[in-house]
Amino acid sequence: MAHRPELHVTPEIGILDAPAGALFDGTHWHIFAQFRPTADAGARWSHQIAEGSPLNWEICDDVLAPEGEEIKVRAGSVVQTGDETLLYYTSVSPDGDEVHLASIDDLAASTEFVSDEGSSLDQNVRHRGVVLDDRDGFYNFRSPSVRAAFLEGEEQSGWLMLAVSGSMDEPQLVLLDSQDGVDWKVRGPLSLEGDTGLEGERLVAPRLIRLKDQVDGQLYDVLILTIERQGIDISGYLVGKLEHTTFQAFSPFQRIDFGHDFTRPRITSVPSAVGERMGERYNSTTLFGFMNGRGRNDTPKQHRTFSEEGWANCLALPRAATLQHRRLYQTPPAGLWEAVELSDRAALWTAVLDVPQGESVSVELVDSQGDVAAVITHRGERLTLDRSMNKVHQGDAVAEAELHEDDTDAITIVVDGPTVEVFADGGQVAMASRVFFEGVCSQFRVHSTERAEVQRTHELRPKFA
Repeated sequence: MAHRPELHVTPEIGILDAPAGALFDGTHWHIFAQFRPTADAGARWSHQIAEGSPLNWEICDDVLAPEGEEIKVRAGSVVQTGDETLLYYTSVSPDGDEVHLASIDDLAASTEFVSDEGSSLDQNVRHRGVVLDDRDGFYNFRSPSVRAAFLEGEEQSGWLMLAVSGSMDEPQLVLLDSQDGVDWKVRGPLSLEGDTGLEGERLVAPRLIRLKDQVDGQLYDVLILTIERQGIDISGYLVGKLEHTTFQAFSPFQRIDFGHDFTRPRITSVPSAVGERMGERYNSTTLFGFMNGRGRNDTPKQHRTFSEEGWANCLALPRAATLQHRRLYQTPPAGLWEAVELSDRAALWTAVLDVPQGESVSVELVDSQGDVAAVITHRGERLTLDRSMNKVHQGDAVAEAELHEDDTDAITIVVDGPTVEVFADGGQVAMASRVFFEGVCSQFRVHSTERAEVQRTHELRPKFA
């Protein structure tokens, strides 16, 4: 039985290292990922496309690969201006890191023909060269995040970049401005003010977006960050306001995901004209996260998927994210139910629960051999995901998240290959964890304590499998 998930972005071969950038043009979803075609190859960028719903992906030719003295090409950011798509990426050479730019004049044309040769490069990509090298006392620029810059209100005024600089042990976040997306000027180092809870933490993979709070109607800046802590990646966000180089946080750092394996998320770029046409320019965004929480300490060559099938790692399901009460709410993408029914092996279980204090509802995920691969438990005020009984994950800590009593006790569990994703508490809590099954998830086995009640439930399986 194949391990490869059907609804997630995976590399055709090789090792997926991180999402690099995402774009929605109003019809098609484009995901660019940092990956290695072999374990020892230098990282490059792949390109996949999905029409309508971001759940059925087709592989396109790669868009970037190391050239000249480059050792690898690492993640960055993707934006579209007019018909031109701009790819900002981290170029790694023996001399250090720089931010380079490539562009595609007609993105649709780049997907019309795909070579039969593996790791072929898209000939529509034009390399523009370095746009950010050592300057103004900063060095080793990397991991660029680019978004539209704004004057007062919603009028665009050029572009804003947030990048990482400095050493790996002491990274520093830096803001830069550009009118044309090519010539960048340093604004200054980003300063975090307020009770962030991030003092002394090593911050990487920054993303900066704008969202309108669905409750108070105000526009906020949302700073998404990944903490590298003792070999584990923890991704979360701050909600606040950016004023020149100061980000004033209105509340402490909050985790985006409480599972074992969700990190370094990328924001889907939507051209202004498309967003305005959809009427959702700041109402929501779509997150693509990396399903691997071990960060730099991971050994993908030891993954079962790599040794048995020649590939490792995947992205999490895309998530529709909105801001409510200055908190991110995340829900599965539209079209998920239909995609599960049209798949060969995916499964979904959803329920409305009534779990009084001191009670619980547990859902065992049972594999094809009748063994429990993981257990999700709703305790009313707390949600846990335990995979420690699984022989692949023996001894792993139990992932847990606090739930809020004033929200509905609803839960959705999605299983797709070696991935388990849980959405609960009206979208306020999400958990993503890698869980290996012998075969498939054959059963959602439910247990409830005396006063806990499963009021409604629905299970989805493939229609034609």
